[in-house]
Amino acid sequence: MAKLPVKYQFIDFSDYGRSLGSWIAGQLQYTSFTAIHVTTMFIVSGLIAIVCILNEYYIAAAFFIILKSILDAADGELSRLKKTPSYVGRFYDSIADLLLNFCFLFTFWYISDISIAYMLIAFFSIQLQGTVFNYYYVILRNSVDGDSTSRVIEDSAPIALKGESQKMVNIFYKIYDILYITFDKIMYFMDKEASKCQPFPKWFMTLVSLYGLGFQLLIMAIMLVLKLDFYVIPFFIFYSVFIIVFVGLRKLFL
Repeated sequence: MAKLPVKYQFIDFSDYGRSLGSWIAGQLQYTSFTAIHVTTMFIVSGLIAIVCILNEYYIAAAFFIILKSILDAADGELSRLKKTPSYVGRFYDSIADLLLNFCFLFTFWYISDISIAYMLIAFFSIQLQGTVFNYYYVILRNSVDGDSTSRVIEDSAPIALKGESQKMVNIFYKIYDILYITFDKIMYFMDKEASKCQPFPKWFMTLVSLYGLGFQLLIMAIMLVLKLDFYVIPFFIFYSVFIIVFVGLRKLFL
């Protein structure tokens, strides 16, 4: 099930795992597995990838990084198939993504001679890049009656949906807020007028999808296969230059 009406769907470079993710979700639709179980599975896949990196099994690490991305697509698909949207599940997914990103970059720092300061800059960079894509994507989804589990501005705990506890929603929202508030505020400050625009054109969203988490993970996987692991941290610092390009395009032409 798509997050956007057909009219507004675009080529999403970060969503290459959607087909397999949808297939996995379809196999689990009539089982007791929930989206949260699948999110936990992608955490495990990410941790296995880290163990493989530490042991220099780079092709295996790349496989589990891509598997993590596929499972990341599957959890949302399963939630939509079962018609069990969940704020707890969405916050859990986002929290897991951020923590795994930190662990991935920490691992790349550990196996290299690069400064820890550069690792922290790369982590900040990769999170801000992802925020750019998510910000515009959530605005688009909310403006065209697409998936509305995510909100443009997460400034308060949402009202729990059917089947979930308000207390758990509040707890997961608070953790999410602590981890993401800095990135969300920076993005809002850079382009606070974006939500007032007409739906973004497909070409713009396709470009911005280069900052999607799935594409970031694909870059990591390719660099591992090519044994360019020492360059992962510098690459993601440099990759941030396109933030100015994407925000500038939105402001100047949309």
